[in-house]
Amino acid sequence: MITVALPKGALLKDAIRLLQSVGLDFSAFLDSANRQLQISDPTNTAKALLVRAQDVPVYVEYGQAHLGIVGYDVLREKKPQVAQLIDLKFGYCRLSVAVKASSPYRSALELSPNSRVASKFVHCAHDYFQSLDLPVEIIPLYGSVELGPITGMSEAIVDLVSSGKTLRENGLIETDILFESTARLIAHPLSYRTNTGNLHDWIEKLRAASLVSA
Repeated sequence: MITVALPKGALLKDAIRLLQSVGLDFSAFLDSANRQLQISDPTNTAKALLVRAQDVPVYVEYGQAHLGIVGYDVLREKKPQVAQLIDLKFGYCRLSVAVKASSPYRSALELSPNSRVASKFVHCAHDYFQSLDLPVEIIPLYGSVELGPITGMSEAIVDLVSSGKTLRENGLIETDILFESTARLIAHPLSYRTNTGNLHDWIEKLRAASLVSA
């Protein structure tokens, strides 16, 4: 029996739909009355773990799950030791720099040296500004990052953007895109190499299904 780590939140519904298309039904996770964090599909072919998106690669890296579905943004931030296999083409968003619309800045390069940048993507933000050779102070925030510039705690933020509605409603504008992100299928490296539980067959089924749904 293979184990799949699934992310709570925005990617869950599409991840479950994709797995259903290859015969694995974990739709019980979508039932608001369900409180189980681990379930088996009705055929007892596989089981799934429901975890925070940031924890998906951790469960895969440490071998508690053979496969996982997670955003590329999490992989870039966490840099886990996992096999990245398939771009699943759903859950599109981008990691961007944003500032107050009323600020004088229209590019990250215009920020003053040692400006403060709030982000939950601390490593991605650090790497980006380092690539610009612009020293900034990264302020770790894990709630409403938009409040950084609004309250004056930071000059800018680095955060995920999909439609941009949240930024607009809070008087912020996007200035730079660090990278684009979609959901990815990842695997535990040893399980992948040894084809545990006929893992390669499931991966190829998911690859084909993702091409059909793209």
